[in-house]
Amino acid sequence: MNNVFVYCELTDKQKIADVSLELLTKGRKLADTLNCKLEALVIGNELKAIEKGIFPYGVDTLYLAKDERLSPYTTQPHTAITTKLFQEQKPVIALMGATNIGRDLGPRVSSALSSGLTADCTELIIGNHEDRRTKKVYKNILYQIRPAFGGNIVATIINPEHTPQMATVREGVMRKEIVDKNYKGKLIHLDVNKYLSEKDFNIRILDRKIEASKINIKNAPIIVSGGYGVGSKENFSLLFELASLIGAEIGASRAAVDAGFVKHSRQIGQTGITVRPKLYIACGISGQIQHITGMQEASMIISINNDPNAPINDIADVAITGDIQDVLTKMIKYYKENSK
Repeated sequence: MNNVFVYCELTDKQKIADVSLELLTKGRKLADTLNCKLEALVIGNELKAIEKGIFPYGVDTLYLAKDERLSPYTTQPHTAITTKLFQEQKPVIALMGATNIGRDLGPRVSSALSSGLTADCTELIIGNHEDRRTKKVYKNILYQIRPAFGGNIVATIINPEHTPQMATVREGVMRKEIVDKNYKGKLIHLDVNKYLSEKDFNIRILDRKIEASKINIKNAPIIVSGGYGVGSKENFSLLFELASLIGAEIGASRAAVDAGFVKHSRQIGQTGITVRPKLYIACGISGQIQHITGMQEASMIISINNDPNAPINDIADVAITGDIQDVLTKMIKYYKENSK
């Protein structure tokens, strides 16, 4: 009762998704602050030894719902199991990934429980709150923090009157850290028939075609990223040339994607991917909060911008003021002349 719960999503390879491992890491810290247990739920079919990849993150209780009809994910059965389990266990906090599955499952569960849900959080903190109108003080509630109004403000959202306090978080926003590789929790196998009826399987998946992504920005050690200041789709060719030389991936701000310079799959930021490369080269990126959110934890940031007062320079380790085409052309030339 009143524990922290994480819905663990499975990848197509039947592994726990990175975003779920990141949430287990955050969930463990929240549970420690609240002095309660961390619990997790996995729903699927091929779940043999799945607990070995979950318990090391500090999970005290793992619930497994195994049935061949539960994989791949479909809305109704996963919603029914999650909702009924939450009704039984009454978690104080419930977390899910802000993925296609999480965005489908989370609102349905929160609606069924009348609990509310904050999407795309960038931080989760336990704190106290006093209602200015009623003077009532709420202790140890979840501060659900996320950018709002297009990233122009950072909103702190609370839901003190209803539980579970539910939130979704994008992949990469939080770190994943093993607590103890020998951590031992309790494994509970759920009786699926207790939670489901035939009507939960009105929709069946007959066939799936999956195309693997050819872009791997999330795990790239070096990223060359362009913003609206690059000027055009053609000008992005310089970024691609530099990236090819130094073994980097290409990223972009939302403004560059909206302008059609590159595909959305390369977008970094609040509405894109969160990255933590060793080196991040920001070209023509002003540095609005919605972009900063997705790359500010890079080990080193180099900014190239013709505006010396661009906000990106405030977090850059090296700020180069100048024309992007001129600077990139010189960087490419110098690298070719001095590399083996």
